[in-house]
Amino acid sequence: MRTTIILPTYNEAENLLGMVSALFALPLDLHLLIVDDNSPDGTGRIADEQAASRPGQITVLHRAGKLGLRTAYLEGIQQAIESGAEAIAQMDADFSHEPARLIEMTAALKSGADVALGSRYVPGGSVDERWPLWRKSLSAFGNFYARTILGFKLRDITTGYRLWRTETLRGMPLHRIRSSGYIFLVEMAYMAHCLEFQFAQVPIYFADRRWGKSKMSLKIQAEAAFRVWQVRWNYRDLRRLGKSGRV
Repeated sequence: MRTTIILPTYNEAENLLGMVSALFALPLDLHLLIVDDNSPDGTGRIADEQAASRPGQITVLHRAGKLGLRTAYLEGIQQAIESGAEAIAQMDADFSHEPARLIEMTAALKSGADVALGSRYVPGGSVDERWPLWRKSLSAFGNFYARTILGFKLRDITTGYRLWRTETLRGMPLHRIRSSGYIFLVEMAYMAHCLEFQFAQVPIYFADRRWGKSKMSLKIQAEAAFRVWQVRWNYRDLRRLGKSGRV
């Protein structure tokens, strides 16, 4: 299964070399699409050097500035579809998402799932043991809050580690997504849920980033709490249509 991994980056110079090595050590047919938002720490230059050293395996999309997670992924998805990918992965560049779990996620797609989610909250999944109690509680509550409002049975709706069949993404009206920040991930999963695509949940260990600074902020968290209500309202038509609402 030809898989394109979309890796949005902003100041990931300390992580990128290790991530590239870890991904291409996997026994999978991978292509890496790095979407760099003009990182001031030189991430884009490192990405170009890696692309030059692995011709045909790595593509770099340079953007003018910090334009956000939504547009990074949507631009990356369009490029991956046009390049002929059979599956498209979303993951972080900071080793929060263990690259090896892609093997199990790929197996889930081969078994019939439309999308495989790396889940922290199914049996076998967990979060960094170094997290303080307040952070673990916030993460768990954020999932509970979104699941309850949106009527999801999935355990980890906010996970950013995902592997999609390309045909699944082709069937989703992605142009309707308006959220910025990490609520974009919730909106994207909810759209797939409304369209009755089949999810697999693969347990993962979510590690805190090895190096660099987290992109999460109070502003992003506040937007997520508000936006989840808008997401439910904006897709009421897709909830009614189900599979017939697919593109």
